[in-house]
Amino acid sequence: MKIFIVDDHQLFREGLKFLLSDWDLVESIYEAENGDYFLENLDLCQPDVVLMDIEMPGANGIETTTACIEKYPDIKVIALSMYGNENYYTGMIDAGAKGFLLKNSRFEDVQRAITEVLNGNNYFSPEILNGIVRNLSKKKNSSKNSELTSREIEVLYNICKGLSNQEIANNLNLSKRTVDKHRENILLKTQSGNTAQMVVYAIKNKLFEI
Repeated sequence: MKIFIVDDHQLFREGLKFLLSDWDLVESIYEAENGDYFLENLDLCQPDVVLMDIEMPGANGIETTTACIEKYPDIKVIALSMYGNENYYTGMIDAGAKGFLLKNSRFEDVQRAITEVLNGNNYFSPEILNGIVRNLSKKKNSSKNSELTSREIEVLYNICKGLSNQEIANNLNLSKRTVDKHRENILLKTQSGNTAQMVVYAIKNKLFEI
């Protein structure tokens, strides 16, 4: 695969490039110190995966990702951040990012994130995912213009919060079998395979707020 690292810290770029260069799956690695330089050179390399810093001088990661995805929708963007601030991730999800990593992640997590997004999935660092679901809140009239029923949205909210089907059944005064069926319907309608994908669906469709 071809990977593009976009980050304004040279030492971080060089360290990540060094680690990635030993991975057999990697063919080429490109780097840019800001979003503007990345976009100027995007046509020349058309990477498979972009590791994108969120906070950069000039065009930030959200603006750069938006422009990148508009031009090349198949490019997989993984957001990089020093911060666990959930507001950053809402913007990056809207921009089209598929993965989210804290910069203090282990290299194994970087490899896992790249593999997941290339396979069509979403990936969050556990700390990021936990922070997002912990701060999710319901919106009024969230079922409007949604493929999900109001009950399915309620079940989805509890799933995103990390509750088991039995716990959801207890909370909503439903049978576990009914919750199991709702979960099946939610997975089919949202085309999700894990909690991260459900969270992305919920945020992109503005079902919940962070």
